[in-house]
This record gives sequence, structure tokens and C-alpha cells, in this order.
Amino acid sequence: MIELVNLSKRFKQMYAVKNLNMFIEKGEIIGLLGPNGAGKSTAISMLSSLIEPTSGDVLYQNKSILKNPSAFRKIVGMVPQDIALYEDLTAEENLMFFGRIYQLSGKELSRKVDEVLEQIGLRDRKKDIVKKFSGGMKRRLNIGVAMLHDPELLIMDEPTVGIDPQSRSYILETVKRFNEERQMTVLYTSHYMEEVEFLCDRIYIMDKGNLIAAGTKDEIKQILSSENTISITVERLNDAFIEALEQHPMTNRVTIGEKEVTILVPRETKAFSEIIKLAESTKLDLVSVDNKTPTLEDVFLHLTGRALRD
Repeated sequence: MIELVNLSKRFKQMYAVKNLNMFIEKGEIIGLLGPNGAGKSTAISMLSSLIEPTSGDVLYQNKSILKNPSAFRKIVGMVPQDIALYEDLTAEENLMFFGRIYQLSGKELSRKVDEVLEQIGLRDRKKDIVKKFSGGMKRRLNIGVAMLHDPELLIMDEPTVGIDPQSRSYILETVKRFNEERQMTVLYTSHYMEEVEFLCDRIYIMDKGNLIAAGTKDEIKQILSSENTISITVERLNDAFIEALEQHPMTNRVTIGEKEVTILVPRETKAFSEIIKLAESTKLDLVSVDNKTPTLEDVFLHLTGRALRD
């Protein structure tokens, strides 16, 4: 359906995105991941024809969108990271306004507004001023705006930032429903790895403007197939234990939590006995040592050296 071919964007002497190649099939939910500054937003802006690339191309059904961006924009719905609504208008008035921008009018516009209000669960609040809405309700209305013209491709840039768990769950289920019922193609970026696990068919991971991994969730996790992830839970961490872990030749990575340390070690390593020795020598009280199945978060940390929220 859509292909990004050697797509690059340079600002002065720095590449925000460099030689990015991606493909998106109709009906897929694609996850685009990367730490802050990875180039995700720039890539999305080029894909949605908001900015022109320095080089490369975006193809829709094998035709360049750069030559005719207006036709491509008709099939794209965009849910930006920041709320894009008129807060002094009602929910219904916002949808009517944006619907006219999509060149909807008359009975068709009224029908679509009612349909979208039902889909996002705001029919009973359609006459309320948006500035009185909670963050989650505003996010849902933002998604509703993007859905008015029945887009083939829905681009969602961190649509659940700063909202309550109930609204977040509602949004995820809504995205899943749109995809299943309408075969809508979705490009989804998030700082929450569990959202990507729940939604996405395939995943692309970017870092420092480059694509560093791509594949299904299982294929991405196979990157760590030669290593074990071990979770160490303690009563109270001490610096000596952490330093000993970091300096030990068996550890490829150490991730520190409040009362938990996660380490990555080669699969053949006898890590349990070594961890016990280090705990005894540093006078640390262990609660548990568990061998974990590698997660997307583990792979992400392995590839980028940074957490998704860094």
C-alpha cells in the first residue's frame, strides 16, 4: 500500500532521518518505535506530506505522493501528539468544523459527525464545551476528527500521552476495532511498549535517524535468542552490588529499578551461581532471581541502549 524508499531529511548538516526504507501493507497496524530524537516525528511528517524529504520518496500504490500530495492527503487521518482542537467550541462544533475542511457538507457531514460521536463514546457530551473535557475525552475527540473522512491510513503519534488508564484502554480498543471492522491501516507510535505489544502486527525501530530493526513481534524478540534476561529482586539495592554486576564479564547489560535489577547474559552462562556469589560478597539480601522471556522492552534497550521514554 505504502512504501518509503531511501527517505532522508537533513537540517543544515545533521540528518534527522537517513535512508529510511519501510513498507506498510493494507490492513496492518505498524508500530514505529524509538527514543526521543530518533527521527520518528520527522519520518511521520514526510510520510503524511507535511514536509518534503531531502532525498528519497514516499510511494502510495506505486505512485509518488510528492508529485500529488493533495490526493494522498484525502486518504490519511492524522492524530497528532499534541491536542489539536478548539477548546471554546463544543465537541459537535469541532467535528463540524473539521468535517468542512475535509470537504464534507449537508446531510453527509451531519451523518458522519453523529457516527463518529458514537464511535468515540461522546454522543451524550456533544453539546459540551471541549475545555471542560478531561484529557482522555479530548484525546478521543482528536481521534474522532481524524476519522471523519473514513481514511484508509490512520497515523497516530503517541495518542495516549497523559491520560488515565480507563481512557487509554478505551482508545486502544477503539483502534483495534477500527482496524478489524474496516481493515483500516494504522501507523502507531508510542512510549508505552505494552501498547505496541497489544496492537501491532509488525514493528520498526529507529534510533538517531536510522532504522535499526524491523519485523514481527516474535522476529524482533528473536534478536535476543542467544541471550537470557534475568530479573533480580532485592530487599534493598546497594552500589557495591550494582558495580559488581556491571563489571562482571558475564553481563552484557544492566538495567536498574527501585528494588529490581535486570541483566542480559549469554544463554550458556551459569548466571544464578554468579549472582548469589556477588550478593554474598556485597552483603545484599536477595528476594528472587528469575529467568525471563525476552520482551520488546529488552530488545529495545539492547539495540538503543536507552529506554523508550528516555
